[in-house]
Amino acid sequence: MTAGPEGLARTLGVSVVLDVVLGLLVAVVLPLAIVAIPNTISVVAALLPPEISQIAMMRAHGLALPAMVLTVPLAGLAVRRVRAAPVLVAGLTLLAVADAAGGYANSTLLVGVLRVLHGIGAGLLVPATLVAVWERSPLLRAVWGGMLAVSLLTAQALALWPLDEVKSWRVTLQPYPMLTGIALALAALYLVLWMKSGEHAVAGGEASVAERGRLLVAVVPAVGIAALALGSTFDWPPGLLVLAALLSILVLFGLASLGASDGAGGRVPAYTMLAVGIVVLPTAAQVTYIELGGLGGPGLSGLWPAFAIAGATGVVAAMLVSRLSDGGMPLIGAGGLAVMVAGLCAVRLLLPVSGGLGLILPLVLLGVGAAVALTSALRSSGTGATLFALSLFFPGVLSGFLLGSGVQVTRLKGATTSQALVDAFVGALHLWALVGGGLVVAVIVLCAVLARRSPAVTSGTASTSAVAEPGSVAQPPSVAESGSGAALGSGTEPAAGSVTVPDPATELESVVEERPVREPAAMAQTRPEDGRPEQDKRQHPEPEPDPQPDKTGTLPVVPPPTPSPEDGLGEGPAHP
Repeated sequence: MTAGPEGLARTLGVSVVLDVVLGLLVAVVLPLAIVAIPNTISVVAALLPPEISQIAMMRAHGLALPAMVLTVPLAGLAVRRVRAAPVLVAGLTLLAVADAAGGYANSTLLVGVLRVLHGIGAGLLVPATLVAVWERSPLLRAVWGGMLAVSLLTAQALALWPLDEVKSWRVTLQPYPMLTGIALALAALYLVLWMKSGEHAVAGGEASVAERGRLLVAVVPAVGIAALALGSTFDWPPGLLVLAALLSILVLFGLASLGASDGAGGRVPAYTMLAVGIVVLPTAAQVTYIELGGLGGPGLSGLWPAFAIAGATGVVAAMLVSRLSDGGMPLIGAGGLAVMVAGLCAVRLLLPVSGGLGLILPLVLLGVGAAVALTSALRSSGTGATLFALSLFFPGVLSGFLLGSGVQVTRLKGATTSQALVDAFVGALHLWALVGGGLVVAVIVLCAVLARRSPAVTSGTASTSAVAEPGSVAQPPSVAESGSGAALGSGTEPAAGSVTVPDPATELESVVEERPVREPAAMAQTRPEDGRPEQDKRQHPEPEPDPQPDKTGTLPVVPPPTPSPEDGLGEGPAHP
């Protein structure tokens, strides 16, 4: 048997290293996953062989986001069954294989297959990293939320960066192969440390039947929206495109209302993640395009200082939010969405600009607002509710691209001169900022109504956070709440730092003493010696309740066919 102090020191050492590796992994993996979304083949369309149809190639290249949309809910089920570490390695392996094979692609069919592999790999990585950080600490969950916001903000620029002055169109299939290799090495190290820590031997808290049902139901709108995105590439009228996008968004919010568990504790995160998904990446894509050198902006090299400042500020803001109490999360989440609205207003009022520094304010507001909103959403729900919200997040991104492309095509209709094209793209960005801001305001109002009604519906029931802070003692749920969404590890594995494992001896004792079942608030007594609540001995294995609140993917907004993203205007938006 291992000596107590020495064994504890080794365990703590492995745990610290595991957290560090996981934090680095999140910082690398999330940008890699999100950068698979933009369809950038139009930028290098002039380099395609003459026998390959540019339109067919654009459709094939645009298959990554629909594949990702369909994969995420299924990956949410997989990570609850086999845990996050193996799924992480599998997702990065798929990305590495697709990157390596991309250098040999010579047909539209093979490009479509490789882009589907990119989408599946990315779809595995996002929920896997989420569940991996959920097992660790609130700080790592904040890093995840901040990095997701930063990845959305920079995805279009990161996808365009390797294409400047390239000689081969195949670079679009392998934009960052070295970074993928580094991520795969980190994932392998994480897998080894995870197994060494002994966590693989602990039951993972498999999803309940209701949770599995919700995730499977989320596949239905994902299939429909993916089909709409593919169909819209066949020269749909702008009005029909906008109508399809609006219907998709309404369906997603309806599903978030009907399918989310735990009342407001499940709906508010779903609404928040939908708003961020619909607005941030389509907005950042249009901003990136408008500020390219070919349209009179500072170009990609001039954009990076603003993106770097916005990214660092977003991650820091998310980490600061992780230090706050759970009770203020609904208000903080609404504040994050309000900051996003301010960022959209800045986009409308300040852009376009001729210098990169003028982009700092709108990008910082968008990045900080999205990071704070996502971090508060993670704190406001259990794992099941968060995975369900994540399964709606990427259909929201796809619907946002559909709507943004419809707005852009409407504005570009009839533009024939270079100046008219520039004015049309700028007008489309300003109109999109107005539409996106209105959508986010509607979500803020909806979340506020839910937060106000929630205490009246669940009065008298004590609430706890889905995952208690390390070192805290989790209050047991009441019998009536046992069906609510669970924190990770529900059933047989306690949440990080919480004490929820039932003791058979105390269960028998409680039966012998014939103590009545009482509400959690009534079970907590006060110790006169230290003033802290004393946990009732009867513990329940059921999940803890969530706290009460106190492109189309195939039509991304990218530069038109040119040898370099910094070159001229082209003739209009790309249609994959």
